[in-house]
Amino acid sequence: MPALGVNIDHVATIREARYRELPNSPNAEPDPVAAALVAERAGASGITAHLREDRRHIRDGDIRRLRSLVATKLNLEMGASEDIVSIALEVVPADVCLVPESRREVTTEGGLDCGGGRDALRPVVRRLRERGIRVSLFIDPVEEQVLAAAELQADFVELHTGGYANAEGAKAEQEIERLELAAALAVRSGLRVNAGHGLNYKNTAAILGLTGLEELNIGHSIISRAVTVGLAEAVREMCAIIAAARE
Repeated sequence: MPALGVNIDHVATIREARYRELPNSPNAEPDPVAAALVAERAGASGITAHLREDRRHIRDGDIRRLRSLVATKLNLEMGASEDIVSIALEVVPADVCLVPESRREVTTEGGLDCGGGRDALRPVVRRLRERGIRVSLFIDPVEEQVLAAAELQADFVELHTGGYANAEGAKAEQEIERLELAAALAVRSGLRVNAGHGLNYKNTAAILGLTGLEELNIGHSIISRAVTVGLAEAVREMCAIIAAARE
């Protein structure tokens, strides 16, 4: 059964909407670290947080607190810039997921170009793995990206599910086929498989049978659901969807 990693970025987004200019205010809320601990108690198998270059939501201090308090595992999403790599090497999360990053985007819009970015990515992957950090590469579900990720000696690929999440009907079925082909190739290539982006309470169940799928990383939908039912219940509901697929 795939595990559930809960992405807490949007908890920090709410905080920064009011307190970005007052980062040391004792009134700054909500606390993404407190949210992470609630998610763990409700059944999350891990916590994901994206430390962006522009620090638009998660801050450096959040990552350090998460590392010391999270009891499951911390998955640090990040670009491959040297300042963020240095923080990862200092903090040593269990996992790092390398993602493309643009300051203009609202959220990550596509997968890494592992082939075109091979020369820049190779030393980053090597340094992180030498520090004992498992490395995942966030990629679109296409053959050349899977093979490039294997060549870079990543531990995981995280398959970008946005194309599937935004599709309907026959197109959604085609996207599931793409994901399955990529997942199966990843496993044959010695990679472990995670998935995420755009997954919600309606579309998650259909991809839980992907070959080798170990973890889903879901954020926006869970935090959105938490507005009406509370974070613990939102996490429990997503865990129930995953458990029902196993049964």
